[in-house]
Amino acid sequence: MTVTRYRTCRTLLALMLALTLAGCAATGVNTRAEVPPRHSISEFRDQRFAEVADPWEGFNRSMYRFNFYFDKYLFLPVVSGYEFFTPVFLQERVSGFYNNLGEIKNLTNSLFQLKGKESLTTLGRFVTNSTVGLGGLFDPATSFGLERHDQDFGKTLGYWGVDSGPYLVLPVFGPSSLRDTGGLAVDSGITYGIYTLTDPFKNTGNAFAISAGITALEGVDTRHQQSFRYYESGYPFEYYMVRFFYHNKRELESGKPLPAE
Repeated sequence: MTVTRYRTCRTLLALMLALTLAGCAATGVNTRAEVPPRHSISEFRDQRFAEVADPWEGFNRSMYRFNFYFDKYLFLPVVSGYEFFTPVFLQERVSGFYNNLGEIKNLTNSLFQLKGKESLTTLGRFVTNSTVGLGGLFDPATSFGLERHDQDFGKTLGYWGVDSGPYLVLPVFGPSSLRDTGGLAVDSGITYGIYTLTDPFKNTGNAFAISAGITALEGVDTRHQQSFRYYESGYPFEYYMVRFFYHNKRELESGKPLPAE
């Protein structure tokens, strides 16, 4: 690891810890505590979080606010209801099932990156958890030493040198970039193609309803597994800090060098 990357990782960890502690103090508040946009980022040009390209900041801020309201008044109440009525043991089984399906995306992108050893490990995880783990309901692969490697096509593009492009906040999905949005579209297309080819519910007579239910539950489980809550950091410039975290985390994960301090 280079000195620059070490320092960047150290900075990220320190800032994440600060936000986590602030979030603990603000738990349950979930109000729009961010300082209004009249405060200019130009006041903080010497800070690393000011370096992320954000030419669509007006749109991104609108989407950030939309996601806050969507989360608070629709998504999180549904997730809370799911958590209240579903036993923890069953929640863990549901998460395991969807995480196991996610190994398909991890495998395809490890192959796209020509990572042979990682691809074999991911394939081993999927086969082990799909059989011994009863379709992913349990995770014996981890106890066997088969480490999970989270991959997606956005990381694949970054691995092959594609620049992240401008920062972009997507409705519902949240922080992204032009590159990662394209990667999301590709991953979704591959998943849809595999599902169409296998068509596991074609003989049930209710394929559409079952598929819609599985997709909806996946969305709820995904949000259930994420601890982030909008405007609970206690940080007055949360938008900029989230942008900084997302951009640098993705660059590190894709293996691209970060600017020297």
